Amino acid sequence: MMEITVYQEELEDSMINLILSIQNGEFGIPVTIDEQPDLKAVNSFYQTGKGNFWVAVAEGEVVGTIGLKDIGENRAALRKMFVHPGWRGKQAGVAQQLLQTVFDWGEAASLTDIYLGTTDKFLAAHRFYEKNGFVRIKQTKLPATFPIMKVDTIFYHYTFVK
Repeated sequence: MMEITVYQEELEDSMINLILSIQNGEFGIPVTIDEQPDLKAVNSFYQTGKGNFWVAVAEGEVVGTIGLKDIGENRAALRKMFVHPGWRGKQAGVAQQLLQTVFDWGEAASLTDIYLGTTDKFLAAHRFYEKNGFVRIKQTKLPATFPIMKVDTIFYHYTFVK
């Protein structure tokens, strides 16, 4: 059984282990926890303004994550969307449930836009975002307040329909 819940600090180690195992182990992206200080400060980085951070938890372990960073003017940056390999795919539905949680939150918070950056290695993620209404954009089209990570090379935009 899996449930989506708002991030709580007692899940920090499990959340960090999941993210680093996917970044470093699965995709060979040489990024450390020190280069991602937001992961040690979820409350102050994500859970402010119109932002938040959610985790998918199964048997006490984090199997999925998604963050929404308020970047001002009713816009947000989608970050840290990761799903454990054993919980991926349409049948498990974890990624879709995490993203739907963000969409529901965004509508309730009156967001107008969500932006995201990703690496060229996450090909399945590209298809997933596009299937869910995100449109690929050039980096020059990002708001100045968008927090770009050094590994981000591909960018997407989602507009809430009012």
